[in-house]
Amino acid sequence: MSENKDETLASFQNITGIDDVGEAFSHLEAVNWNLMDALSRVMPHDDAPLSNPIQAARPAVPDPVQPGSQSNTNGFRPPSYDELPGPSNAGASSFFALHNHNQNQRHRYPTHLTSTINLDPSSQNNNQNVMNFNIHFNQMLFHIRLPPTATIEQLKRKIFDATNVPVCRQAISGWPPSRASDAQIGGTQICNLDLSQENELILVDLTDDGFMDTEPDEVPQRTDKDFTIKIVYEPEGTFTMNVSGQTTIQEVKMNVFCMKNIPVRHQEWTGWPSGCNNETTLAQSGIELNHRFVLRNIEERVQSNSNVPLDGENAQTSSSLLNNVFDVVNLDSESSADEFEDATDFNTAEYIFTDSPPVQPLNRHLIPNNTDDETTGSTQFVANYRSRFGEPYPEFFDGSLDNALQLACHKPAKERKLLAIYLHHGESILTNVFCDHLMKAESIIQTLKEKFILFGWDMTYESNKDMFLSLLTARISSNASLTARNIKLDKLPAIMLIGKSRQLGSNCEVLSVIHGNIGLDDLLTRLIETTAMYEEQLQVEIRQEDEKAARDQVKAEQDMAYEETLQADMAKEAAKSQKAAAQAAERKRIESERAEESARRESIRLVAEQSLPQEPGEQETNIFKIRVRKPTGDFLERRFYTQNNLQDLLNYVTANGFLIEEYKLISSWPRRDLTAIESSQTLEMLKLYPQETFILEER
Repeated sequence: MSENKDETLASFQNITGIDDVGEAFSHLEAVNWNLMDALSRVMPHDDAPLSNPIQAARPAVPDPVQPGSQSNTNGFRPPSYDELPGPSNAGASSFFALHNHNQNQRHRYPTHLTSTINLDPSSQNNNQNVMNFNIHFNQMLFHIRLPPTATIEQLKRKIFDATNVPVCRQAISGWPPSRASDAQIGGTQICNLDLSQENELILVDLTDDGFMDTEPDEVPQRTDKDFTIKIVYEPEGTFTMNVSGQTTIQEVKMNVFCMKNIPVRHQEWTGWPSGCNNETTLAQSGIELNHRFVLRNIEERVQSNSNVPLDGENAQTSSSLLNNVFDVVNLDSESSADEFEDATDFNTAEYIFTDSPPVQPLNRHLIPNNTDDETTGSTQFVANYRSRFGEPYPEFFDGSLDNALQLACHKPAKERKLLAIYLHHGESILTNVFCDHLMKAESIIQTLKEKFILFGWDMTYESNKDMFLSLLTARISSNASLTARNIKLDKLPAIMLIGKSRQLGSNCEVLSVIHGNIGLDDLLTRLIETTAMYEEQLQVEIRQEDEKAARDQVKAEQDMAYEETLQADMAKEAAKSQKAAAQAAERKRIESERAEESARRESIRLVAEQSLPQEPGEQETNIFKIRVRKPTGDFLERRFYTQNNLQDLLNYVTANGFLIEEYKLISSWPRRDLTAIESSQTLEMLKLYPQETFILEER
């Protein structure tokens, strides 16, 4: 296996031109020694052509270990000689020989604190075609230039070339909030992220925060593999365990108990990533297939500190003390070694031979390590601060930073306050004095309550510090994040005063930073002076808001009057339209009735006309000739047979448009109303022959 890796390493260096064995080794380790995948990481893909592939692949940064940088304490470290994977260490000597030779050659290159990498050198003379990124990492600044068509994946590769932080371990903040989710997608082009030509980004190496160096799709592959765990057990020496990837950390601890008779609660481990717990499997933990741990027996440490044999009453006393220690400090993999040592020394140094119960140590950390939720972290900070320092205490805002900003800065100018961000650090020598004296002063508490929204955060753990710096960049500005990052430990605790006004460009900005090395009077003076300056800035904005409110009031009244007039006009128009509609409907009804009446009359006339007998000729006998004078003075004339009845005469009148229901037929002499006589009588019976004149009268 080692020979194969040496061949793969040599091939990789020959193809890419990377002389640094350590760098080539890291590329191959990241892809499980797949040569093609490793080449795809460093060779250009769809990027703009590179003038010198070797130079593009070589990081232009100093050695990975910089002065002032923090080493990894979570179990991730370069493999030592006896930790190289494989059944034997046959290829180890050649590896370290090449590595040491390369270390000597590396110093030929000048070291710098900044590195400039351009994906497209041809665009260097055209600033409009490139986007500049200032990467803040580990108190260093790296400059990277890329064309707008470059992707997030290509940016991360260049960051890796500049910082040696693998792509899978890069946490980048500083993106526009509306594009933060798109910035997590490797294929997103940077021109689609609403960025400016000059951009400030903050890089966090997740390795230092207990990042599990295992991609989700790699976990099933690691589950079926065997892990070789080398455990350095002080003071007996080293022993090895071979277990499968499905084994949990709790099961590993139980196996150690069976082998060494060390109870799980007495086991203190160094080397587990801090993101693990007892239910995490080895495949999920992110450790290497060959990994080294350091194991200590807490019970033996208590005995060695006391220097008294554990027999009889002494054994009972130490056992009680040990139980008290376990009540104070959690001994699982999530507790760091320095925390436990502090707690143990505190208990054993003073109370191991006393009858009084041991005093619990004061917790330096107000927020647990690796807190990933700002609201939860804020709640824990408030509760732990009150428990740690007691009453009286300032009134901290319990909630997210975004909600605190909304309550303080994003309100009308009259209601606006300053946001005071209290930055705590448990390892600063100023913390106890600042919190126990200055923050307990009644004048400070009242001033903070009346003039400020006070938000607190614990910067003791680097993971929580980096998370909060990212929050400051996203919620306030990159300047606020850099200001907080640059506050040195000997100046913490500190209070950052954040305000918003139009004189500041309508954005939240840092107005003042009050460091912990300050007296009570100076602290109160600084708070009052900053408040007075801020209120003076707000006066212009308040006056403008009042003037705008007055204009809005006048406009609202005018709009209301106009609306009332408009409604009245609309009501009049509606009434007019309604009246016209009613008149039209009435006309339509009358016309309809008239039409119906006309149709009815015409129907009656037609029936009467159709029922008339045939008119006799003038030469015929037994005929009866009548004349009917109409109301207009004209006459109707017709001949009838004497056998025709009165109804035939009435039908004749009706057929000419004079309905009997509207008119009366009157005989001249003797005067009588023929419409009131039985209509079945014949004209002969009525003695109306040989001729007669009738008069039509309206009823």
